Amino acid sequence: MMNLRIQQPFTATPRRQEGSVSVLMVIALAAILMVAGLALDAGHMLLNKTRLQNAVDAAALSGAKTLSQVTGGINAASATQAAALNTLNQNANAMGNNELATAIAGNSGTFAVVELSSSVYGPFAYPGPADAKYVRVSVPSYNLTGFFWNFVQTFGSGGLGNKRVAAIATAGPSPTSPCDLAPLMVCGNPDPAQYNPAADLYWGFHLGDLQVLKTAAGNSSAIGPGNFQLLDFGSGGSTVREDLAGGGSVCRNVGQNVQTAPGNKVGPTSQGLNTRFGIYNGPVSASDYPPDLVTTSSNPAIIYDDSVNPPQVKYQGQPVTSSNGDLTAGGNAILDYNDWRASVAACVAGGSGCQNNGVFERRMLKIVVGNCTGKQGGSTSIPVLGFGCYFVVQPMSGGGGDAQIFGQFVKECEGDNVPSPSPENDSGPQIIQLYKTYLGIGTPSTDS
Repeated sequence: MMNLRIQQPFTATPRRQEGSVSVLMVIALAAILMVAGLALDAGHMLLNKTRLQNAVDAAALSGAKTLSQVTGGINAASATQAAALNTLNQNANAMGNNELATAIAGNSGTFAVVELSSSVYGPFAYPGPADAKYVRVSVPSYNLTGFFWNFVQTFGSGGLGNKRVAAIATAGPSPTSPCDLAPLMVCGNPDPAQYNPAADLYWGFHLGDLQVLKTAAGNSSAIGPGNFQLLDFGSGGSTVREDLAGGGSVCRNVGQNVQTAPGNKVGPTSQGLNTRFGIYNGPVSASDYPPDLVTTSSNPAIIYDDSVNPPQVKYQGQPVTSSNGDLTAGGNAILDYNDWRASVAACVAGGSGCQNNGVFERRMLKIVVGNCTGKQGGSTSIPVLGFGCYFVVQPMSGGGGDAQIFGQFVKECEGDNVPSPSPENDSGPQIIQLYKTYLGIGTPSTDS
């Protein structure tokens, strides 16, 4: 009888199975390591992108702040660029930014690009236009150390490109509401024909016009008897002192009313205002209220002569005249707004003349412009026409009969509590801010 032998199917031995599993484990482990490596590289890129963006943001803000101080001065663009790059270097040298510091390594001028523009929407260039107000700082390529990046590319992922990040930031002025108003008021002309910004006309005022911001004893007042152009923003002289020193936070809007505060209040008024010139009397200090960057004014001082009709503002016996911000009196030059701007620009750019603890634009006051039509004196309510930014020409005298405050009208201060959607065309008290800027576009978004 013949024996039948049934062929058994081939099966892998346990030893052979072990070899297959080992190969799969090696492949899986390599894949896991590549994914982990890419995750490590991605986290490294994100961290350094954040650090770079913070440094570029700070550089743009620093450049824009410096530009606001040196506009109109010699080498304004180079001073702006130097300030921006210096801030970038300081951030790169901060703790934890070793890789950024190595990348810059004394070559910040080639690592980052600083450009200027008169419009927040550009075009940006260096040195930019003479009336530039906005600064853009960009780093087009910041190469980073690769951990597994290059290793992954050897497997055909060359599309990853080099491991690098970029950043861009735009900064410049944006109008805000005047919420630190001085407790002073000037009477404006309510005739609509007297408000035409295109013709440099604001309630009858032009750039550089010299105004009496506060009258003195014996002077006539457009508001009425007993009023010296002071407003009631609080409880008496202490509030006047604090607000004029710069410690107030009062806001008003066009169309609202303000209440006048009868009384001269010479002591508190001079004590508060004169801190802006580095003069400290009474309960005020330089630590709380530092002076302006430039505190010089003409000597002798401007006076108010009410012995003539109508009264005149005089300097060395001659009537003061104004022309586009320049003040003169019978051929005598007066240290005015234009001189102050030039001096600030010069000292910020490295020249002399700045107060060591000085603060930019302390001599600028935000003043209510009111409609004083038909007012009869005493404590009275007056409609707000708008707000004027005034440059204070000189310190205030402590004498009752000479306790005037003189200021030059510079521009309209916005008072609607809403920043304008077109900041490059607007005026008013301003802060330096960042604008939302996208890589690849290079100009701020309209929703900034």
